[in-house]
Amino acid sequence: MNVFVTGASAGFGKAIVKKFIENEHNVIGVARRIERLTMLKKEFGAHFHPIQLDICDRFAVQAAIQSLPAEFSDVEVLVNNAGLALGLEPAQEANFNDWQMMIDTNITGLVSVTHTILPGMVKRKNGHIINLGSIAGTYPYPGGNVYGATKAFVKQFSLNLRSDLAGTRVRVTDIEPGLCGGTEFSTVRFKGDQAKAASVYKNTQPLLPNDIAEIVFWIAMQPKHININRIELMPVSQSFSALAVTRDHH
Repeated sequence: MNVFVTGASAGFGKAIVKKFIENEHNVIGVARRIERLTMLKKEFGAHFHPIQLDICDRFAVQAAIQSLPAEFSDVEVLVNNAGLALGLEPAQEANFNDWQMMIDTNITGLVSVTHTILPGMVKRKNGHIINLGSIAGTYPYPGGNVYGATKAFVKQFSLNLRSDLAGTRVRVTDIEPGLCGGTEFSTVRFKGDQAKAASVYKNTQPLLPNDIAEIVFWIAMQPKHININRIELMPVSQSFSALAVTRDHH
């Protein structure tokens, strides 16, 4: 089957691409970095179709999807994986451009790709949209402000798609991971500060890209009559307990 993966050049995306191709599926991999895509093409060969694309550019998204080669054109699984967090400052100190970039990628980019691919799935009565949400869309944390809000959007958008798609046989799933290591996520969030990024995962055993790829693949391989609505996962070392209370000592 044909699988369309955004943010395909690193982290979750790359692991997801690898998992599907190892199981004899075709993958269209979308990313901004052409040199990464070229390396993936060398690694995976004919099963991999690279597209250099910024998903924030709606017209480029439409043009790229409309010009897919025939053997890749019927997308059966869309994995909306591209996304990012920027900064961990409290809202009153956050950089507005960081906020805008998260909204453009995590929301606008995701809905743009979905809007372009979905009609074909409905027409063929066959398709599965798998969105990469986050526990940040459910549990607020200091500095999660707009990032968490974009992931709450992904959660609700996924549920609303399910409502609209009743009777079309198109499936929708929201995957909500907790702490994940082995990706560029924290390096991007902290603008390349490697030490700060590494400290997030110190002395923990976080989830890893392969864990996410296994789950995406498992969801996509379920019998056609089963829809996994949402799946929330965390490393054992993380929990949502112990909500902080600020005590004012006057």
